Amino acid sequence: MISYVDDFALTVASLSYRGNIRRLQDLFDKLERRASRLGFSFSVSKTELIHWRTPSQRHSPKCVSPIHIKGELFHLGNSVRWLGYWFTPALDPAAHFSRRLALAQGAFARVQRLSPPGAGLPPYLCHGLATSLIAPILLYGADLFIPSVGTTTRLDTFWRKVQRWTTNCFSATLTGILSVESCLPPISLLITHRQRLAALRVVCSPPSLNPATARLHPLFPSLTVHRAPDSSRALTRGLSSVYLPLHWKTPRPVPPLRNHLPVDAVAHRTIPFTFWLSRMPMINSQLVCPTPTLPSQSLMDSTYSALKKRVRETLLVEWASLFPTSGYYLHPPALHPRPFMGLSKFVAGRIHQMRAGKSYLAAHPTWRSPDADTSCPRCGLESETFEHAILSCPSRQHSRSRLLHGVTDVGPVAPL
Repeated sequence: MISYVDDFALTVASLSYRGNIRRLQDLFDKLERRASRLGFSFSVSKTELIHWRTPSQRHSPKCVSPIHIKGELFHLGNSVRWLGYWFTPALDPAAHFSRRLALAQGAFARVQRLSPPGAGLPPYLCHGLATSLIAPILLYGADLFIPSVGTTTRLDTFWRKVQRWTTNCFSATLTGILSVESCLPPISLLITHRQRLAALRVVCSPPSLNPATARLHPLFPSLTVHRAPDSSRALTRGLSSVYLPLHWKTPRPVPPLRNHLPVDAVAHRTIPFTFWLSRMPMINSQLVCPTPTLPSQSLMDSTYSALKKRVRETLLVEWASLFPTSGYYLHPPALHPRPFMGLSKFVAGRIHQMRAGKSYLAAHPTWRSPDADTSCPRCGLESETFEHAILSCPSRQHSRSRLLHGVTDVGPVAPL
């Protein structure tokens, strides 16, 4: 039994569906008797029932028997919702992320009206809404579930709409440049980043408080030796007759003839960031009984912050290497808004478009008119690039002398 405040999840296992239903009914009767002595009651009408199926059972007959609780029948469901997670019998994440995508689309439809193209909130506020409101709704559950390639494509298509709304860039903008301009990493990198942070939280939590941490390998370098019984750690070994678990430090072979236990796979994600540590720091150590061997809280907090910083640095490195931009675009990826994103939506949007190479400048033709004349319509001397329009166009000399004193560069590190 697992509970969070007033949400209870009761799970049993046996050799038959009928035995599972009978045990669930008996356990509910015991819970109800205990609750009645404490003056509590359950909302029985909210009960949901699901039967888990292992891969080896996919061809076996499905259970259709309902469960009988307090005079009500509850039939088998195709999915159950618990703490915002949608679980299916085969633990397929597609149902969960389909609902998260629908919720994120609804939230985006509301906030989108706050900043229409060329007006409304400046891009840095749009970036804040994207990272603090839309991304948490869209990626809730990515710590545990890994979406399929098709699901990730659907999430990424919606995320690009958010990126274009943030920057006011055109649809012809290259997707790699669009993500860098909006300071919003691609959705696949965000999912990996959240899973790494979740893995850090698991391996750095007190094993006596976190059930997942208590099921780490006994040789995992924690500050305490507390572990759950081995019988509860290796429950997944019975899923397949060919399941051969690896040690948590061992890389997964290709092809995967052997696999990690789920909690060992979580611990394995942290190796690139924790290899220099002899012991993992412990977050929330003030909740456990102090011992003379525990380091100071400030030392553990600083170590944990350093680990999270390494994860963020890895995100930026992978962003630059896995999603390369075009040769003319030299600006590095960043997680924080650019300084000019604090300007109005119209002005900042024009700068985004010119930096991205898809704007109203003559040297930035669209895919509809690739052979258009690229010469500057004001002076006609050379192509109207971003550099020409800002730095050298004679027709703009008066504005340049009035507004851009001493500006000689529009590159990634230019003061402009």
